[in-house]
Amino acid sequence: MSSEISIKVENIRKCYQIYDKPRDRLKQYILPRLQRLSGQRQQRYFREFWALNDVSFEIRKGETVGIIGRNGSGKSTLLQVICGTLNPTAGSVSTHGRIAALLELGAGFNPEFTGRENVYMNGAVLGLSKEEIDQRFDRIAAFADIGEFIEQPVKSYSSGMYVRLAFAVIAHVDAEILVIDEALAVGDAVFTQKCMRFLRKFKERGTLIFVSHDMGSVLNLCERVVWLHGGNLRKMGPAKEISEEYYQYTLQEIYGKNESLQSLESLRSAEMAADRPENAAQEDVSPPFVDYGARVFVAENLSEANGWKTGAGEIVSIQWHSLQSGRDEVLQGGEMIRMVITAKVAQDLARPILGFMVKDRLGQDLFGENTLPFTNLHPLPVSAGSTLKSEYIFRLPMLPNGQYTVMASLADGDLHSHVQHHWLHDALILNVSSSEVRWGLVGVPFQDIKLEVTA
Repeated sequence: MSSEISIKVENIRKCYQIYDKPRDRLKQYILPRLQRLSGQRQQRYFREFWALNDVSFEIRKGETVGIIGRNGSGKSTLLQVICGTLNPTAGSVSTHGRIAALLELGAGFNPEFTGRENVYMNGAVLGLSKEEIDQRFDRIAAFADIGEFIEQPVKSYSSGMYVRLAFAVIAHVDAEILVIDEALAVGDAVFTQKCMRFLRKFKERGTLIFVSHDMGSVLNLCERVVWLHGGNLRKMGPAKEISEEYYQYTLQEIYGKNESLQSLESLRSAEMAADRPENAAQEDVSPPFVDYGARVFVAENLSEANGWKTGAGEIVSIQWHSLQSGRDEVLQGGEMIRMVITAKVAQDLARPILGFMVKDRLGQDLFGENTLPFTNLHPLPVSAGSTLKSEYIFRLPMLPNGQYTVMASLADGDLHSHVQHHWLHDALILNVSSSEVRWGLVGVPFQDIKLEVTA
């Protein structure tokens, strides 16, 4: 295996034997042997379930890879094979470096042992000597922050305390590879943020495999994503691209045969792409540096945006207007904005919804709105052939330097039950240039900032 490769998974297959009745297990243990000895045809008393089927990929050193997929797709099985706690039916896994894993809740803990005893046991399993654990124990206990419970049997722990202690151990064993399997979902906000800070720092020196149903966390941490489906590797690629495809797939699963989500990329013909003039989104990607605060360069990207549509309606335009400067292509952060989304309706819609979401370069949601606050008070059914126009007036936040996108969608329904008929991931491109430092993902204009000295 190349020294640049941290994990290499080659043609992994994992089969489980499923027995319909307990006695079938005993039959399978005894009868096939007797049938073989007597020259009879051997029978099977189980059904095969392939949790993984011919999965192969490589992860480079220092890379962070997310694994996504629906429940039962094989994610946890794959992680157990990588960590060596489960033997594959076929194939091989090669790893380079010490692996520390946080798999299912409570895995590796003896419920009768105290937290302290489990720390020493887990540390020994991960390759640490007693002296090394002695040196790190105080830091582990401080990171877990469960107080005197560390001297109590872990069978008395809550799920959050389990995760605190388990994560604290793997954070202090100097592993080269970390494997995290959805365990952070049960932690409180303070501890989850502590873990995320640790993981971001760990990314600077180690390899991370992260499994989660939270696409925001996946986009925040991961460069690439492995998408498993039914035990097969469906796709692997850039985190934003694969996450968008996965979101469309999950919505299609929810809608079933009632609506067909057609990919806009597949619908866009090569001839149209060749004849289309250069898109404005390619201009001003690196605007000249200016020295008077934030400037947001707005470029429409409707013709190039990826997404899907069902045919019930289509967004035809998105416009941003400054209510202060009068300039629409270049906006100032902190000014009042009017945003208008226009859609053509091809089928009758009982409760149409138009909305948008501004996302950063990783695809993380920053802010957005839709017309539900209006239609909840004033239901507005529309008939085929009508034109819908939504308007939003808001103060544009002060965004840090970088590129942002605006997602827009046309739906029908309410907050809890709706169908997305047209979805555009990158309908607008926003390029932000600022000479001032902005703190956080989204900044707000402050009215006043003071510093005083008192006696």
